[in-house]
Amino acid sequence: MVWASSMARKRFALFAWAVLAYNIPVILWGAYVRVSFSGDGCGAHWPFCNGQVIPQHMAAPMAIEFTHRLMTSIDTFAAIALVVWAFLFFPRRHAVRRYAVFSLVFLLIEALLGAGLVLLRYVAKDQSAGRAWYLSAHLTNTMLLLGALTATAWLAYSGSERLDLMLVPGRVLGALCITVLVSVTGAIAALGDTLFPAVSLSSGVQQDFSNTASLLVRLRLVHPAIAIIGAGYIIWAAVSIFRRSSEASPVRSAGAHVIELGMFQLAVGAVNVALLAPVWMQLFHLLVADLVWIAVVLLALESMAMRRAPQLEPAILPDTAALR
Repeated sequence: MVWASSMARKRFALFAWAVLAYNIPVILWGAYVRVSFSGDGCGAHWPFCNGQVIPQHMAAPMAIEFTHRLMTSIDTFAAIALVVWAFLFFPRRHAVRRYAVFSLVFLLIEALLGAGLVLLRYVAKDQSAGRAWYLSAHLTNTMLLLGALTATAWLAYSGSERLDLMLVPGRVLGALCITVLVSVTGAIAALGDTLFPAVSLSSGVQQDFSNTASLLVRLRLVHPAIAIIGAGYIIWAAVSIFRRSSEASPVRSAGAHVIELGMFQLAVGAVNVALLAPVWMQLFHLLVADLVWIAVVLLALESMAMRRAPQLEPAILPDTAALR
């Protein structure tokens, strides 16, 4: 059975957007597992919690970790449903099928990486360099998952049948890469804030510059600098696309969202530093970071669509070369 009606396409797109939205609280709860030192709440057991499908008499760390595993299980069923629906209603070789499969693959990798954190004991108060590297890989895969889900939803919503990544402007590709880099350094900085909390801003700076400080604490200095430079580039890329598109263009709207969220994230990051990274602020900072990433992915998709069908954007024909 192959999709033919616009109503079926819209329903699929709605479900795909819903799966993408659901992954945000899953990611945030996973971060809460880390900041609450609950990663070992189920012991060195996976996928079961302390060897039980549904553990009894759960203390707070176990309840927090078990809740995250339950949320991930629901997420997996939703991703499987997305793939099945895509194969039932979209024709062979349609990009929706491909990116729905990518979404499921990245989600399964996400689950395996989560299992590795538990089995390798990169949880709770572990301060090893291996945990930082592993956390970086975990976050990169999380962003690939969000990107694949965003592409799946956008393809169904827009009616596009394929993606040609070669048509994404170079500056937007750069913005995608820089967003990943900034997010990875942010995750390492957040881990340092969790393991080595500062009692004041001045003592935190002293910690950062101490010769005896842990590598995680020293890396905490790197993130603000990279974040400011990276945000500047991302905003510049979005502004350049925004100024060369017509008022009613979807790419103009996508650029505006990147600009707004990028500036907002800089402000949130400054507040996070000033408040010494409390748990609630770390989670809010991560939420905005995820929204920035989704916005940059959408900017890449919309700019690609604009360059593939320039006849739909006559007002920007003279400037399409500048988008390279």
